[in-house]
Amino acid sequence: MADITLLDGSIGQELVKRRGEQPTALWSTRVMIDEPELVGAIHRDYFDRGATVATTNTYAVHRSRLKRAGIEDQLEHLIDAALTQAAQAREGRQGRIAGALGPLLATYRPDLNPDPDEAAQKFGELVRMMQNRVDLFLIETVSSVQEAEGALRGTEGCGKPVWLALSVKDDDGSRLRSGEPLGDIAPLVDRFGPQAVLINCTRPEAVPAALDILNSFGKPFGAYANGFTHISEGFLKDAPTVDALEQRQDLDPKTYAAHAMGWVDQGATIIGGCCEVGPDHIDAVAAALRAAGHRIV
Repeated sequence: MADITLLDGSIGQELVKRRGEQPTALWSTRVMIDEPELVGAIHRDYFDRGATVATTNTYAVHRSRLKRAGIEDQLEHLIDAALTQAAQAREGRQGRIAGALGPLLATYRPDLNPDPDEAAQKFGELVRMMQNRVDLFLIETVSSVQEAEGALRGTEGCGKPVWLALSVKDDDGSRLRSGEPLGDIAPLVDRFGPQAVLINCTRPEAVPAALDILNSFGKPFGAYANGFTHISEGFLKDAPTVDALEQRQDLDPKTYAAHAMGWVDQGATIIGGCCEVGPDHIDAVAAALRAAGHRIV
């Protein structure tokens, strides 16, 4: 039996579903100006379903993204709102807050790789704004080696644990979305020493091959997959919206939990859900973990 950290699931897709409005490129960020309490309610739901980590709604809070929407001046307010909602949701509960750091420019776009020096500066600004209010930093959906380097450099010396989450090809878990071998990340893991290395935002079927590689890095590892049918060409355009992606209809909570338990059998100690994996899925994973005798920490 093992101690398993149970992450939460999707934030952005849950916001879209609960608000019931047509999403825009930065909708899940804009909601923290218009209706921040909705973010807190989602965090509480995940905690109530068994999650022990709240991932802040800061994935897309980057100057480069905010500038396109004309709200760059709201950066500090958006960070504060996201951290406040996560902290309030945790009140009276055991759990940690993970400061989410998403791609600087766009998701699944290794072709937009920013220069590592520039990326480190931009990530560093966000880290300084969040480091006193989070328990760890979660670098998410890294699609290339260069992208990983910039983010890891930006978190270096932050005084908090850093978890690095990598996104692999949906049809080949041994390769990053850039096409580079996943194993090429190993030198950066050795150099920067993240506390854990994860796979995120890819099809659950691609995760086992990726975990076999992560297991060789000598770090705690895990995964949180998405529930998309595929990554469409429409989503790979500039400033896409989530309605360019289609939710799978065959990934119900029980099925997702079965995938997650397979990852645990491979040695994963950190699991959860990404896009289109909601509170019901996390509830099913928690139940499966307990039934198998694992302890959720």
